Amino acid sequence: MSTIETLYRGDYLILQRDGHWEYVSRPSARGAAFILAVTDAREIVLVEQFRVPLRARAIELPAGIIGDEVGFADEAIDAAALRELEEETGFRAESAEHLLSGPNAGGMTSEILHLIYARKLTRVHQGGGVAGEDITVHVVPLADVAQWLHRQGKSGKWIDPRIYMGLWFAEHRSTS
Repeated sequence: MSTIETLYRGDYLILQRDGHWEYVSRPSARGAAFILAVTDAREIVLVEQFRVPLRARAIELPAGIIGDEVGFADEAIDAAALRELEEETGFRAESAEHLLSGPNAGGMTSEILHLIYARKLTRVHQGGGVAGEDITVHVVPLADVAQWLHRQGKSGKWIDPRIYMGLWFAEHRSTS
């Protein structure tokens, strides 16, 4: 059994080595919640924000780190997802269904993603995130989302592939 070595410790991430493998972990988090939010009118709620590592804007599912903030360390996955959805998009959901959990990028990070389906949405504010976030909210009809995403990609924005995972579930799950 090899020993895990810490190569660098930042404010939010740790770069580690286990044998010859280097990877990143988040010491104060229990994973990341990605939210598939679909309105009763069959629209998907997406977010757009500048991502520093990409040096570009990206279109994504609303998402957030679970357990990384003081006061939310023991927050349940579904509760964290619904809180993040409301902060980022201004939509409040009546219910959440945990669809799946799995590695976010298993060769690079120990972080686990949790896909949550948020239902019965009500718009309570315009969204945009919390202090330090600059999030644009997009509400796109499911019938038009493929063409919309294509246009966004052509305009130079990155499209997070997890959106397509969410769209599969939106097509194969009931909305009730």
